[in-house]
Amino acid sequence: MASDQKENASALVLFSGGQDSTTCLAWALSRFARVETVGFDYGQRHRVELERRAVLREELAAISPDWRARLGEDHTISIEALGAISDTALTRDVEIALRDDGLPTTFVPGRNLLFLTFAAALAYRRGIADLVGGMCETDYSGYPDCRHETIRALNRALKLGMAMDLEIHTPLMWIDKAATWKLARELGGEALVSLIVEETHTCYLGERGRRFDWGHGCGECPACQLRAAGWNAFRQA
Repeated sequence: MASDQKENASALVLFSGGQDSTTCLAWALSRFARVETVGFDYGQRHRVELERRAVLREELAAISPDWRARLGEDHTISIEALGAISDTALTRDVEIALRDDGLPTTFVPGRNLLFLTFAAALAYRRGIADLVGGMCETDYSGYPDCRHETIRALNRALKLGMAMDLEIHTPLMWIDKAATWKLARELGGEALVSLIVEETHTCYLGERGRRFDWGHGCGECPACQLRAAGWNAFRQA
């Protein structure tokens, strides 16, 4: 049992259906007595990720009797307004490239801030004090809302604004993609690694037709390249 396990606590995992959030869900199932999930529909170009969530939840539960017993309800929240006001490569059919300010066009301003705020509001209603998200500052595209400093500041604001002892956990914050694959294996063995390869979706373009060693995707977008590089480093270690 992990030293930071909360035996009688519940957690709410921000679960998109991608590699990182699936690893975070396994991490939470290994630590908390009850785990619920929440996904967000914001009109994303790669909305196929939302279709993977139910399969992933069921297959994750099949890996461990303890995980099945701990896995609670799933929630989906529509934030169509975010997609409507965003002019990005994740919400429009535009080229994935670097902007003049150095950020990629895949950056959706305010996305993680809104996700965590809506998740906190749901957690408040559900009597849950722990949120889990896959934000990472080690292997990322420079998104300012993935930084540790951002998450800590938002955590404090939510605690103050909701008058609750809320904690945001980011188990991937300081590890790279190879270490994320390694963590998945530590949590659920090769069964979890295989599940992530076959069923998760990370490709920004929503491509699932082509199957690589590391999973499905276009193989060219930044998300696919990062995942492939992490996989190769993981298997060569």
